[in-house]
Amino acid sequence: MIVDYVKGSLMRALVCNSWGDPQSALSLETRPNPTAGPGQVVVEMIASPINPSDLLTIRNQYGRQPQLPFAPGFEGVGKVISGRGIMAWRVIGKRVAVIAADGGAWQEQCVIPAIRAIPIPDSIPDDQAASFFVNPATAWAIVNNVLKIRRGEVLIQSAAAGAVGQMIQGLAKHIGFEVIHVVRRDEQANCLKQLGASTVVVGQGEPLVTALREALAGRHCRMGLDAIGGTTGAAILKSLSRHGTLISYGRLSGDPIPVDPGTLLDGMKSIQGFWLSEWMKDQSKLTLWRLFGTLAGLISRGVLHSPTGAIFQAENFRDAVSEAGRIGKEGKVLIRFKA
Repeated sequence: MIVDYVKGSLMRALVCNSWGDPQSALSLETRPNPTAGPGQVVVEMIASPINPSDLLTIRNQYGRQPQLPFAPGFEGVGKVISGRGIMAWRVIGKRVAVIAADGGAWQEQCVIPAIRAIPIPDSIPDDQAASFFVNPATAWAIVNNVLKIRRGEVLIQSAAAGAVGQMIQGLAKHIGFEVIHVVRRDEQANCLKQLGASTVVVGQGEPLVTALREALAGRHCRMGLDAIGGTTGAAILKSLSRHGTLISYGRLSGDPIPVDPGTLLDGMKSIQGFWLSEWMKDQSKLTLWRLFGTLAGLISRGVLHSPTGAIFQAENFRDAVSEAGRIGKEGKVLIRFKA
């Protein structure tokens, strides 16, 4: 039940009370303001994006599910208003990117470990700071740490018009490798070409294999990147050269990748999963701090850019999640908590 909101003692939070359609599963509720524990900070949220992982979690379809009820939201931007511990003191009063690995960013105030509050330079606007980590870190870690792509190499990627896909294109221009982008609609191809993409293939399923081989024109391609799953992922795997590796980092289609063992045996190909939260577990604190600095620099220079779509106030959350799930939407949908 919603009670009267009293600034200073209570806050508003978007809460998921049951699994299902986000429009009906979510409600805007009033909760007591949180307090920071040792090594934590309280962040007054400015805005938070609606990522596919957020919607999948609400639908009980994500890889790791919280207990009901919970406040969704894995990232955002806000101002640190309190905290406890040495790590907290360094960010008190600062605007920070919020890495809420356990969720909770869709609230007016969010509690996170102080080490996951990343100070943001003034050169990065709120809309880019809100999406500072999940997509940029995914794109950078896959390109730089997992595949180790070098200048002149070729990568095939699906979901190319999405946020990560567009960031891969930005990194391709920055580093000097080539990307063959796979999309499902002509308007998505046009969007990528405006960003400087040279090769975009429109298609899905088995015909996609022929189209990709034509686009490669006999060139060696050992790397594939797939967020769709299903026959799209299988088509990219078939198109890779000997010893090729397909990185699977999503399943937007909801379908598993159908793989004939012969596809793997022919050329000794492989499929490897990537999940940012799992990848982070293998990294040292020093590596992660260097990553934060790298991302800030690349975002400031526009190399990693998150296309921003519609922005909704928290009370209009139903419109926000509807827009976030709409096929063909332009840019990342944001929920804004601060007027």
